[in-house]
Amino acid sequence: MTKLSVNINKIATLRNSRGGNVPNLVQAAVDIQEFGAEGITIHPRPDERHIKYQDAYDLKPVVTTEYNIEGNPIDNFKKLVLEVKPTQVTLVPDSVDQLTSNAGWDTITHQSYLQDVIAEFKEAGIRTSIFIDTDLKLIEAAATTGTDRIELYTEHFATEFDRGNRDAIKPYAEAAVLAHELGLGINAGHDLSLENIQFFKQNIPHLAEVSIGHALISESLYLGLQNVVNMYLDRLS
Repeated sequence: MTKLSVNINKIATLRNSRGGNVPNLVQAAVDIQEFGAEGITIHPRPDERHIKYQDAYDLKPVVTTEYNIEGNPIDNFKKLVLEVKPTQVTLVPDSVDQLTSNAGWDTITHQSYLQDVIAEFKEAGIRTSIFIDTDLKLIEAAATTGTDRIELYTEHFATEFDRGNRDAIKPYAEAAVLAHELGLGINAGHDLSLENIQFFKQNIPHLAEVSIGHALISESLYLGLQNVVNMYLDRLS
């Protein structure tokens, strides 16, 4: 079964909009795991507009499933990850003022840099993943960085799926096959939703994990958080 990791950034956004601690991010992580999710994902950004760096430390004792921290490995981020030591770190090439992730790594151009960063995290016993597009040459180059996994950037698939274009899944399936042949684990994320997740899961071989935040939290406003988590688990089973 593909694991569901719930990105709780949007819960932090709601909390930060009023200050204080409502909703309680830590309690939300506890509840989401009790509802059946197999992981918690956070993506702290330099301006801390949703997840604050302190949240990463506060969550560490209560995340009993997989703990995934995403972000651009600038110095502050690396320090955070090496101190918290999550299950997995997902490297994302965001600029400092990025609204949301909108591209994967160029693993050819940044090969040496990624090798150095990944070696540092792996020496600390942290599983690594690279956020990446479906270009097969980039998948091949990812395999030589030392990373354990890749995370397929799925916005294009989600957009095309909404337009009725089911063929948009093909590059992702091809990328997954190649990644598996190269010994890489396969994660996926960005704009996956209740509408498209089952089709995606059924057509992507060797899919280890999906990280879903914006859609899942938005859907929960109407359907309830526990219900939505279990709806995703049903579609992924």
